[in-house]
Amino acid sequence: MSATPHQPTVTEREARQVAEAAREQDWRKPSFAKELFLGRFRLDLIHPHPLPADEDTQRGEEFLAKLRDFCETKIDSARIEREARIPDETITGLKEIGALGMKIDTKYGGLGLTQVYYNKALALVGSMNPALGALLSAHQSIGVPQPLKLFGTQEQRDTFLPRCARTDISAFLLTEPDVGSDPARLATTAVPEGDDYILDGVKLWTTNGVVADLLVVMARVPKSEDRKGGITAFVVEAASEGVTVENRNAFMGLRGLENGVTRFHRVRVPAANRIGPEGAGLKIALTTLNTGRLSLPAMCVGAGKWCLKIAREWSAVREQWGKPVAFHEAVGSKISFIAATTFALEAVLDLSSQMADENRNDIRIEAALAKLYGSEMACLMADELVQIRGGRGFETAASLAARGERAVPAEQVLRDLRINRIFEGSTEIMHLLIAREAVDAHLSVAGDLIDPDKSLSEKAKAGANAGVFYAKWLPKLVAGAGQLPRSYNEFHHDVDLSTHLRYVERSARKLARSTFYAMSRWQGRMETKQGFLGRIVDIGAELFAMSAACVRAEHLRTTGEHGREAYQLADAFCRQSRVRVEELFGRLWTNTDDIDRKVVKGVLSGTYTWLEEGVLDPSGEGPWIADATPGASTRENVHRPIR
Repeated sequence: MSATPHQPTVTEREARQVAEAAREQDWRKPSFAKELFLGRFRLDLIHPHPLPADEDTQRGEEFLAKLRDFCETKIDSARIEREARIPDETITGLKEIGALGMKIDTKYGGLGLTQVYYNKALALVGSMNPALGALLSAHQSIGVPQPLKLFGTQEQRDTFLPRCARTDISAFLLTEPDVGSDPARLATTAVPEGDDYILDGVKLWTTNGVVADLLVVMARVPKSEDRKGGITAFVVEAASEGVTVENRNAFMGLRGLENGVTRFHRVRVPAANRIGPEGAGLKIALTTLNTGRLSLPAMCVGAGKWCLKIAREWSAVREQWGKPVAFHEAVGSKISFIAATTFALEAVLDLSSQMADENRNDIRIEAALAKLYGSEMACLMADELVQIRGGRGFETAASLAARGERAVPAEQVLRDLRINRIFEGSTEIMHLLIAREAVDAHLSVAGDLIDPDKSLSEKAKAGANAGVFYAKWLPKLVAGAGQLPRSYNEFHHDVDLSTHLRYVERSARKLARSTFYAMSRWQGRMETKQGFLGRIVDIGAELFAMSAACVRAEHLRTTGEHGREAYQLADAFCRQSRVRVEELFGRLWTNTDDIDRKVVKGVLSGTYTWLEEGVLDPSGEGPWIADATPGASTRENVHRPIR
């Protein structure tokens, strides 16, 4: 894709350096998932299942009851879908019950909910209408409140958090028309002028941007002799002169989403509104997303629960060939998949969220895995529900109601969920992000060996360090607790989950060995093997989900809450997951990656254009990527703050 005239041109290496500089470099706290990728199954980091404090539970349950009543009496999901807009009175009502301030501390007027209960609230409201869940999530997970909580000054918190808790909607603006997951090419600028910065540029897909009062904007500050410069974060008043919402975007799902295109033309922002130092913008964004990403799997869990409810009710009354369709194996296997996967997704979400609340572990990989796994599996569950419902699954809820049947929005849920595989890091980007963290230990000791810019002396030193590390590490991958028949026996009751945990332990060591073999084989080319890295991450995601499911089942057994049933669901999930893991292990070394690359080269060079003959393209005219040249807006401002 060609760069627009103002677009920074960067090399692949420069892009990687920008992304690497934004990473958190240190691991100050233990990480279950990081250890898992290294072949060390640290069950002690997640078992016994961590628990919330009693006062947190009481506060959370009280709000959930209030939110449930609001959802049942004040939200018309069919109207949102029909009008492609959330009614102003619905958003006003959410403000009045404090939903904008769920994650904001009580001293700023918020509710001070834990991550666990914030996610439960998102699952609840998202099950009623995902666009509402997206509005609340974008506002609190990545909008103004979270960056200020982590990186803001006390003055900034005192100024903006009370507004965000009760009245003001916020949005996060990073993506640009020609910049997605490659922020090194960010074109929006923030030029210092006196005590202010002057912002110029265009931001795309600004969720909440159409109705937002406050914006977190990422912009590039030019470097100079006395300035570090770099990508920097700012709080911007959406009503500022020069801010124009040029379009309200429409999508295949989330029809009520207030997502737009926002142009900045000589927008004056006080230096006091800068979050953190210059050049820290990407690090702020990535750190915010470490827990912010948990909002998406929360809504995926809500969708899974709804899919299970509809599958159960429908499959019990719909009969074919003399019995309910649920008892036909082809349908029953789908129902089992939905039930077991929903249980596992909730286990992953609750475990990751509670660890985030306790701040005892580093959960950057766990949160990323939860987002990746939740978004992928939720789409599969919704697709299976549509299949179970047959023609009625493909029919809209409005059409079903018009002919006298229950208005079940199965096709809408499938459309709405599809964005989660793209939101806040696409599946492909998440694979690369997690893979980078998963191999961090290897790159720390052996990275200079495969870096073409390092000198021979640096490579020699790296070789010595790597030799010491691998001499200690590799022997530990040969044998472990997974080979002892009575390991994890506390998980052996009427249903035996210990066998699954032994499998996870063995598979973690196998996964680490596979990663080492790949690094030895491909060395510096390892980062180009995205198919291999994606499968490594997917295996890790399955192993994490299996671990979480078993730990949750044991927790529910010890507390007397559906323990027997939880064990059954965990067992079913682990058996299904193990089939997927074995397939992924096989595909590490037996796949079509090489031939796929050859075909791609042929497609792009025009070798196969004859294959495209015989069809017509109904696409309209226009550029693939809209021009984002800075300048004054020539379009109507469709910004509509809700008061």
